[in-house]
Amino acid sequence: MKNKLKYVVNSVSLVGLAVAFSIANIGGLNQSALASSDEEEAYEAKQHKLGERHREYVYGVPDVPTAEWVMSSGGRLYDNWMNALDKEAPEGNHPAWPASNTKKQGANTWRCKACHGWDYKGVSGKYASGSWKTGIKGVTQMHGTTPSKMVTILRDDTHRYTSEMISDVNATRLGMFISRGLHDTDAYIDRKTGKTNGVASRGAKIFQNICASCHGFQGTKLNWGKGDDVAFVGTEANANPWEVLHKIRNGHPGHEMVAMRPFPMETAVDILTYIRTLPEK
Repeated sequence: MKNKLKYVVNSVSLVGLAVAFSIANIGGLNQSALASSDEEEAYEAKQHKLGERHREYVYGVPDVPTAEWVMSSGGRLYDNWMNALDKEAPEGNHPAWPASNTKKQGANTWRCKACHGWDYKGVSGKYASGSWKTGIKGVTQMHGTTPSKMVTILRDDTHRYTSEMISDVNATRLGMFISRGLHDTDAYIDRKTGKTNGVASRGAKIFQNICASCHGFQGTKLNWGKGDDVAFVGTEANANPWEVLHKIRNGHPGHEMVAMRPFPMETAVDILTYIRTLPEK
């Protein structure tokens, strides 16, 4: 069975946009929404077909890739390499997945973010507790390392990613993201409350002109919830702003969501801050 993806997205012509922007009530975290999001995160069923133009954008490579494109590509691999590369999920749990965590299993455990987190801090960050707790360290200590070093790391006895899963070229892109593309989430998101420090009025200008082409002006046109338990972009941004900030900057693997990577970090945080004011239900 093909990779499973949660987002039910109608194919919308975004590739022709000249700028790359997309996708998050200020206050405490919505824990029920966060739990729902986490449960479905990796088992995301592709329920729309990409047109040829979109397939090039989602799975293709520019003739002359810029550093920004390479880093956002690596960010999507970090998120979910299976969907980013249109690959089959490996069987069973990742060999390094701790037996102490029985809440997550299968394809979820093969994602980089599953161990190292949306804040990239692993056990030192948000994944110190909760359903994704593994006790595994983050990747922030690799900032500034040689990107190609990631090839060796992925092939070692701990990680066990074969070249058939992630090629050397893609491993190097992942290394580029980790080496040069991480952001310090604590500088933009309060770790305890999830409150962000962007300017919502600035984020509104971008969201209403760009992101709304898929999400709608109220952020409710895409819903990856189940039944009455809706999950809009506002739901996600309040439940897990760390994840949404990652996707704002890098796009969503396997879908034609555009990436904010080439633009200032503050712009992405402004968008996230505005999205948190949009309806959650």
